[in-house]
Amino acid sequence: MFDWTKMEPKKTDVGAIRNLVRQPTATLDELEMHVTTLNPGLASHPPHTHPNEELVIVREGTVEVLNGGIWKRLGPGSVIFNASNSPHALRNVGETPATYHVINWQTARTPAK
Repeated sequence: MFDWTKMEPKKTDVGAIRNLVRQPTATLDELEMHVTTLNPGLASHPPHTHPNEELVIVREGTVEVLNGGIWKRLGPGSVIFNASNSPHALRNVGETPATYHVINWQTARTPAK
């Protein structure tokens, strides 16, 4: 369990991050979870790919997400699935910070880097 009131944000160049876990589980080679807060007008990083699959859950704010070759505007409660090796990106297009939860996992079937 992760209590939001006890998650310590660490400042980054684009906002803040709350690192929750990065370790193997009983069924995953690695589970990595963090929460990012992205300042208005900024992107978390340029479009990129990685072999692991990823879920992003928007907590607050307005973001644009590159997924499947299309930029789409999303708000609180939205869920994004980034497939293995699929180009993706996220940027804050709102006037307030955007916060989103990121869940990454790797299994024995995750392609090599």
